[in-house]
Amino acid sequence: MPSVVVHPASRVRGRLTIPGDKSISHRYALLAALAEGTTTISRYAPGADCASTLSCLAALGATIDGPGAANAHPDQRVVTIQGRGLGGLRAPADSLDAGNSGTTLRLLAGVLAGHPFESVITGDASLRGRPMRRIIDPLSRMGAHLRGHADRPPIAIRGTALHGIHYTPPVASAQVKSAVLLAGLHASGDTVVTERQATRDHTERALPVFGVSLTRANGTISLRGGQRLDAAEVQVPGDASSAACWAVAAAALPGSDVTLDDVGLNPTRIGFLSLLERAGARIEISTGDPVGDEPIGSLRIRHGHLTALEIGPADVPGVIDELPVLAALATHGGALRVTGAGELRHKESDRISALAAGLRGLGGHVEEQVDGFQVLGDRRLTGGTADAAGDHRLAMAFALAAIGAQEPSEIHHADIVDVSYPGFFDILAEISEP
Repeated sequence: MPSVVVHPASRVRGRLTIPGDKSISHRYALLAALAEGTTTISRYAPGADCASTLSCLAALGATIDGPGAANAHPDQRVVTIQGRGLGGLRAPADSLDAGNSGTTLRLLAGVLAGHPFESVITGDASLRGRPMRRIIDPLSRMGAHLRGHADRPPIAIRGTALHGIHYTPPVASAQVKSAVLLAGLHASGDTVVTERQATRDHTERALPVFGVSLTRANGTISLRGGQRLDAAEVQVPGDASSAACWAVAAAALPGSDVTLDDVGLNPTRIGFLSLLERAGARIEISTGDPVGDEPIGSLRIRHGHLTALEIGPADVPGVIDELPVLAALATHGGALRVTGAGELRHKESDRISALAAGLRGLGGHVEEQVDGFQVLGDRRLTGGTADAAGDHRLAMAFALAAIGAQEPSEIHHADIVDVSYPGFFDILAEISEP
């Protein structure tokens, strides 16, 4: 399996344009397929995950052009989707392959729950090991029929006439919330989702862009089923989680200075910035004009003296995807203690165990806990080997830790980064100075 060798760096410097946001790209593509007319999506995210969403939608009858090469400049990645209207997708000829993308599977399940045919969504070995009870329960309550062996993919979905429900997800999850809201578009009556803890709100922001009326107040989102969706011209902001990688690199090494352009600044996605500041980084934010109700701007990140950082249950939902790279930051100095993050055990890997094992393999001091972990930056990493374990976020986190090691490090299965950030290792090499 492809491995990558990461060399130590003295600092990182440069100016980068961040690729389009994965979460927003998925949602724009799904809504475009349900809309009337042709939608143009600019700066569509690279990577296999978002390509899986387009592939599934094409198999369901949507006409799709673009986005071109995965390594193209973000501004050149344009997708056009001829929508089929609400409830207008057709039965696929074969199983739908979501690849490694849990977002594709969960959100598409919400869409297909309201279509009057049977479909099956499957994925790679990693995705087939991930539990789906969290979407099976609410979608079943709405009237759909879903089944999977031990509640894992492949998931068979027999859509039907749905009815709206009032639902409070037992665990904070933007994907579950979004699956229910997308099903609610096809349901009779109102669908209402109440969150105990706020999660990323890209679906709620995207729906009005396509003409859907909804209400949001005090953690509750409500929409009426049966509304027409209209095609739109939309632009995807730079991916905040990808920006977090380079922000961590700049915060980690003395003398570093990195500017990131066209970054999405959605408040539900940039909790990592305040955490980096608490850890000692120096950050400047320049805001621009919103795109599609999503705030956007530039970030400049410089190294500062690293200090200890604690992340508790209230912080976790807002930085769930950034926790691995924040752990990498702690290996450069200071410390990080995370609690209330048991959800990490149900991602592309058991991220707690795999993260701890990988950082130890690079010479780190890591203590694993049931719902979190502790990283002590009391020693410089020696360098070594780490296994990304089929998880793109771990591959990037291990690379960011490895640039501070004494000797080169080897990351096994590093090609998994292509599901979200093709070219990641090339960019890291470009901005790193020996």
